[in-house]
Amino acid sequence: MTNPPTTELRAVGRVTSPVADPAAAAKQGDEGAPEVTLEFDTAVADGLRGIEAGADLLLLTWLHRADRDTLVVHPRGDPARPETGVFATRSPDRPNPIGLHRVRVLAVDGTRLRVSGCEAVDGTPVLDLKPVLGDER
Repeated sequence: MTNPPTTELRAVGRVTSPVADPAAAAKQGDEGAPEVTLEFDTAVADGLRGIEAGADLLLLTWLHRADRDTLVVHPRGDPARPETGVFATRSPDRPNPIGLHRVRVLAVDGTRLRVSGCEAVDGTPVLDLKPVLGDER
């Protein structure tokens, strides 16, 4: 594909996290990620209807501090592992740095969701939220 189409995304919120430095963030949500708050724009408040504490959701974020030119990495940043294409890894550095996080809702307060399982750093834009279907754990 010589001229891929341009796609425009609009953030619907942001992550508020005690972790600001990507190097200090957990590699995965279940590896010590702190509880974070997802703060949604009031313009999308109606889209949060039906979300309750205890729900498992798939959170899509824009990893705004990622290197978009990276195509090959050592998985998990471990130089002892062979170089691997980013599409075969969960590396945040990739051409379109979309983060995928399985989170559990701990509390809902208007347009704010307190969640566990999110390793995104403070200020990370939120793109979307979807319910987990079936038993994917």
